[in-house]
Amino acid sequence: MTTILRGGCHCGNIKVAFETAREPEALPLRACQCSFCRRHGGITTSDPAGHLRVEVSQRDMLTRYRFALGITDFLICRTCGVYVAAVMETEDGTLGVLNVNVLDDREPFARQPEPMQYGAEAVEDRQTRRAKAWMPADVATGDSR
Repeated sequence: MTTILRGGCHCGNIKVAFETAREPEALPLRACQCSFCRRHGGITTSDPAGHLRVEVSQRDMLTRYRFALGITDFLICRTCGVYVAAVMETEDGTLGVLNVNVLDDREPFARQPEPMQYGAEAVEDRQTRRAKAWMPADVATGDSR
């Protein structure tokens, strides 16, 4: 049985749909300890067998923020400032991870996330880890207004 978890940023410009066959309570929760994730309160999850869809109404109000190794786009709404998800391009397509704080129903995720330290990873190590843990994703952007 497939579950679709929905949510989005505060102003509604960015919407997400996370499709998974796993029970939400069984999905991993990670709290990256980098300064960006700590300052945004990011708690992420993913299902490698699932799918993340990000829909952006006004593409000019989407910020794709890159830092550190420069291989990841952190998707942030330029209007309300909410960090929604992170995506990375690979040879096989786009992979993503979702910030569970943007979900409409956060109750299944009301538990302690596992603190994660990724700062010492090389690019290849990070890509390999994400290929196993992140999920297929797509980002659809509407017309600029």
